[in-house]
Amino acid sequence: METERAEFSISELAREFAITPRAIRFYEDQGLLAPRRDGQRRIYTPRDRTRLKLTLRGKRLGLTLSEIRELIDMYEPGRDERPQLERFLAVLETHKAALERQSEDIEAQLAEIAAFEKRVRKQLGGRRRG
Repeated sequence: METERAEFSISELAREFAITPRAIRFYEDQGLLAPRRDGQRRIYTPRDRTRLKLTLRGKRLGLTLSEIRELIDMYEPGRDERPQLERFLAVLETHKAALERQSEDIEAQLAEIAAFEKRVRKQLGGRRRG
């Protein structure tokens, strides 16, 4: 049975999550991670690792960094997680609605493009015969 590690280097986390150390430093600058320092070396805890994992999951869902930070900051182990879950649901619903609007806009644009393509092809076909 593997025991939980107490610390990680930036290169270990970068390798594990297939991201660059620069991305990790960016998330640190945004207040999502807070590693300890040993001179120039950053030392990440299991808490930092979890926050990085949640940050990347939030990014895959299309959430903004401020939304991700708000949700992660609400989490406190051992505390009632209902407020965090309710806020997460609200953020997801808002994001889903925005994506649905974008999808409708894309469908409308595709339909318009198809109509123009049809018209142009018809004009091209008519000219070739003439």
